[in-house]
Amino acid sequence: MRVGRDRMEQAADKTESGDRGAVEQRADAVEGCPPVVPRSEWGARPPRLSESMQVPAALAVIHHTAMPLGHTHSACCVQLRNIQRLHMDERGWNDIGYNFLIGPDGTVYEGRGWGVEGAHTRMFNNKALGIALMGCFTDSAPSLEALSSARRLLHCGVSLGYLLPAFTLKGHRDLGSTQCPGDKLHSSIRQWASYRP
Repeated sequence: MRVGRDRMEQAADKTESGDRGAVEQRADAVEGCPPVVPRSEWGARPPRLSESMQVPAALAVIHHTAMPLGHTHSACCVQLRNIQRLHMDERGWNDIGYNFLIGPDGTVYEGRGWGVEGAHTRMFNNKALGIALMGCFTDSAPSLEALSSARRLLHCGVSLGYLLPAFTLKGHRDLGSTQCPGDKLHSSIRQWASYRP
């Protein structure tokens, strides 16, 4: 399949989306990597276009979805489809914007996946991994399970070679004019060793 990227973004190296299965198998084999719910399980639409990002990336960006929490797997799957519909149909992006999303119980869902350029942080999409915790964390803190899965996923990215060992972690607000990822989540990630203001 021929691949490309979201409009409004500059051209970058191209990738074949068929490589996803091999990447998922590698992640399952690496100790410490959290299990990832594949796109097919949450009912994702195929991306219009897909493009590789620069790897290993030196940057990871944490987001929140700023939506109400889905407390069950099926509710999270519905929310994921709604986010993808918003991103593709209303914003005109090629796919859901994030590389991965994490539910309140710590379940990790594949968005665009490893090594695929996202649409989550303007000017950094082709060189940053984007992880969104599902929920709104302006006034309430994310669950310990979700935070733990985010940390494990970042470690996994290093182990698989998608993140540099000395990568920098930032919240979305550190790179643009936004409240994302919410005050409570931003406060949590500021305590992590890889965070840099």
